Amino acid sequence: MNFQNICVTMAIRVRNTGVQRNYGSVKGVMTRDVPPAGSSNRRGNYLRCRGDNHQYHFARAAVTSAVNMTSVKTVVLENLNPNIKVMEYAVRGPLVIRASEIEKELEKGVKKPFKEVIKANIGDCHAMGQSPITFIRQVLALVSYPELMNDPHFAADAKSRAKVILDGCRGGSVGAYTDSPGIEIIRRHVAAYIEERDGIPCNYEDIILSAGASEGIKNILKLFIANNPVGNQKPGVMVPIPQYPLYSATLAEFNMHQIGYYLDEENGWGLDMKELKRAVDEARKVCQPRAIVVINPGNPTGQVLSRKNIEEIIQFAFHEKLFILADEVYQHNVYAEGCAFHSFKKVMHMLEPPFNSLELASFMSVSKGYMGECGLRGGYAEVVNVDPDVKKMLLKCISAMLCPTVLGQTVMDVVVNPPKPGEPSYELFEKEKREILSSLAQRAKMVEKAFNSIEGMSCNVVQGAMYAFPQIKLPKKAIEKAKQKQLLPDVFYAFELLENTGICIVPGSGFNQKEGTYHFRTTILPQPEKLKVMLEMFRDFHEKFLKEYE
Repeated sequence: MNFQNICVTMAIRVRNTGVQRNYGSVKGVMTRDVPPAGSSNRRGNYLRCRGDNHQYHFARAAVTSAVNMTSVKTVVLENLNPNIKVMEYAVRGPLVIRASEIEKELEKGVKKPFKEVIKANIGDCHAMGQSPITFIRQVLALVSYPELMNDPHFAADAKSRAKVILDGCRGGSVGAYTDSPGIEIIRRHVAAYIEERDGIPCNYEDIILSAGASEGIKNILKLFIANNPVGNQKPGVMVPIPQYPLYSATLAEFNMHQIGYYLDEENGWGLDMKELKRAVDEARKVCQPRAIVVINPGNPTGQVLSRKNIEEIIQFAFHEKLFILADEVYQHNVYAEGCAFHSFKKVMHMLEPPFNSLELASFMSVSKGYMGECGLRGGYAEVVNVDPDVKKMLLKCISAMLCPTVLGQTVMDVVVNPPKPGEPSYELFEKEKREILSSLAQRAKMVEKAFNSIEGMSCNVVQGAMYAFPQIKLPKKAIEKAKQKQLLPDVFYAFELLENTGICIVPGSGFNQKEGTYHFRTTILPQPEKLKVMLEMFRDFHEKFLKEYE
């Protein structure tokens, strides 16, 4: 039925009811019959109402309104939260979308100069071939299906840990809600882990479990959102450049100002105090600096901070009245000789007053390290020296999210409470952990060596974490070509790499970088043989790229 017929039919129904209608400016009672279907008089202008209006116009207005109500969306780009529109997350941006499209094309038999897509864009360990830790998966199986407690294939220490976790769950089921900060016994185990790591006391009530470290980080950053900023200046948060896009995306979402401080590439991505001071002084002209983020070991840059450097950062934060967010999710991933992980909490504790009383939130995750359980979403935040009233508000805030995933909490429990010497699972657990970390250290060296041997590339030592962040020298013609395509030069390079090799990386612009320099981030996660092939493909592509645009 077309639009006009709908209007006429509605007019007939309105006439037959004999009820007075009021629809905007259309008002009246129907007085004449409608000619039968097929009549030459069946047109919109024959329908008359008592007064000046036509039945057809009334019906048309009503139908048009109904159509508009169903077709016009309540939320459109024009009225969308502007903070959502400006936020970006380069790790899962257009390149990754195109990589997924290429995967589907390959499945359909589309011919490419490669056989598979290598997603070196994200630190997803298991997706890149890393095997899960047996003990972790055994405990997960046992808490998910307690009937397995009677299965002799599961070790006694896995069963005992599963039982402790289930005893902490309401109804003895991981399907039940937990307390918003997490299961108490797991929080106590986290506190014991931190005490053993740092050699200083840890209160389990300072531990807040979360669905990955990202959720914990966002929960802390929420504390600084200001609807009525001081002097009409937004709150500002200092983040390292290059930075992990979680921070830039979250600050954009929360309408907060990002204060970038540049890491020193020429000195192994070191952190210079003069640069911190420059950044905060300039920022005070446009925002109210409230916090500083430090990622150690670094993402995307892979550097490991020295104890002295951490001391300087803490002293700087004290003098500038900044809350410290210590992103320490890669604390198990330290490879380079002479490097060691030092927690911010331990270093701060060992300083003299007043530096040992700073507000600090430290973050850990089950997604990295040797575990790589990214999809299970487990993490924690340790929050110390915070005003008690503020802490109450923080706990109230997270309670609105009910609780973190219980399976994620379970993995965190195994990480902080692993098999002990003498327990049946100890030897296998240590063997698997050692092999994974040793292989990652080997791959870190492979990546560094390969990129430094390619013309027009340079790569700092990958001291820790799971990434390399090489610098590339792009020819002038390539930069001009990128401009023609309305792409940033490093984005153009990354797309060309993807289309020609199937290798998916993240352009350095997605992490921010010094103006006039070009980088990319790649993981070191492909298994050794595949990584070797990937690096050779990278070399071949880069040499052809330079020749094409020389």
